[in-house]
Amino acid sequence: MEEAWLCQWSTIRSLFAILQWWSFNVTVIIMNKWIFQKLDFKFPLTVSCIHFICSAIGAYIAIKVLKVKPLISVDPQDRWRRIFPMSFVFCINIVLGNVSLRYIPVSFMQTIKSFTPATTVVLQWLVWRKYFDWRIWAALIPIVGGILLTSVTEMSFNMFGFCAALFGCLATSTKTILAESLLHGYKFDSINTVYYMAPFATMILAVPAMLLEGNGVLDWLHTHESISSSLIIIFSSGVMAFCLNFSIFYVIHSTTAVTFNVAGNLKVAVAVLVSWTIFRNPISMLNAVGCAITLLGCTFYGYVRHLISQQPPGTPRTPRTPRTPRSRMELLPLVNDKLDDTV
Repeated sequence: MEEAWLCQWSTIRSLFAILQWWSFNVTVIIMNKWIFQKLDFKFPLTVSCIHFICSAIGAYIAIKVLKVKPLISVDPQDRWRRIFPMSFVFCINIVLGNVSLRYIPVSFMQTIKSFTPATTVVLQWLVWRKYFDWRIWAALIPIVGGILLTSVTEMSFNMFGFCAALFGCLATSTKTILAESLLHGYKFDSINTVYYMAPFATMILAVPAMLLEGNGVLDWLHTHESISSSLIIIFSSGVMAFCLNFSIFYVIHSTTAVTFNVAGNLKVAVAVLVSWTIFRNPISMLNAVGCAITLLGCTFYGYVRHLISQQPPGTPRTPRTPRTPRSRMELLPLVNDKLDDTV
């Protein structure tokens, strides 16, 4: 009886974790798009900087004041040698995401972000010469095909926004790969990651934001109506961005890897549906089909990764080549390439 109750509680907790993760994620995306489109605050660097500031403050309160998570101690030299390069790439990734939202619909941007597994695999293969099982490459085919179909049929296509989203995928993959080496030995959770990276990211982005967007922000403050309510929305998006980081920490510890992968792809579908309901951006039938193919491809990719990770080390494989892996782990891409970059 007690075991059945514990099983039910575990299921309820996992469902709650997924729902609150979805809620924060979709809220952040919709708020950012609302800021750029409805409030006419067309300054993605400034929005990103506000998110970093709010997240840095939130992480400090969570760790130092509320003691939600213990602080992971990092050597001062490692902060500049390891965390600062990660923060730089992290900053580029977040900025590119916001820039893409400035120019293209949420549905298109979210679909392109699903390209991240493919860019991660290709970068590891090209730069690090890492071998992958043929099933990994096969699983990427529907993802690439869906992205191509979505891009060709996108009715609100913008080349600058498309390139920003695509390079954002590359930045996400680079961050994932760098994390494997630069953060080796440190078992960071999402809260400690934000605690260390958000201040660096703020420092990196503050000067470019002021130089490139400062005059535009001042003009907006002088000419825009309802300044108070607009600023509340802008800063609230930063608070929601931090809450999203906290929700990711919760959902990772409450679900399995397979559940997390499926929930992540369904989250994209929910974000696309909600954004279309609010902004009513035109979507053709072929465009919707391309988006669906991409999400199904991402789910299949996660399933293939799970199968390979469960494969016994002694399972026979094809004859060895110069790049045949020495261990089962060489067959797999880096983990966590489905995690949101949310600050």
